[in-house]
Amino acid sequence: MLNLERIELLREYCKEEPENPFNYYALALEYRESDKPAAAELFDFIVHKFPNYLPVFFPAAHFFFEEGDLPKAKQLFESGIAIAHLLQDEKAKKELGNAYQNFLFETDLE
Repeated sequence: MLNLERIELLREYCKEEPENPFNYYALALEYRESDKPAAAELFDFIVHKFPNYLPVFFPAAHFFFEEGDLPKAKQLFESGIAIAHLLQDEKAKKELGNAYQNFLFETDLE
């Protein structure tokens, strides 16, 4: 299936199921390469509308890191770690924590 076909299908899913964060998440992932402003907007939307949707934090933080928005990437890593802690998801907390440490090392941020 072409990327444009997937995007259109995911847009339809978002309309049909507006309370399902996965549809927006999948659409944001599709947009990462083809429409960076749309991807950024969707990542922001998911974090604000579905603040406990843990899967979004890792790819969103990496996306903003790659786009050069280091403060936003840092905030997303920190928020994701906090949410993982609240949800008692030790695996996600560890993965986000490791990625965050790598991010801090690569960027010299503390």
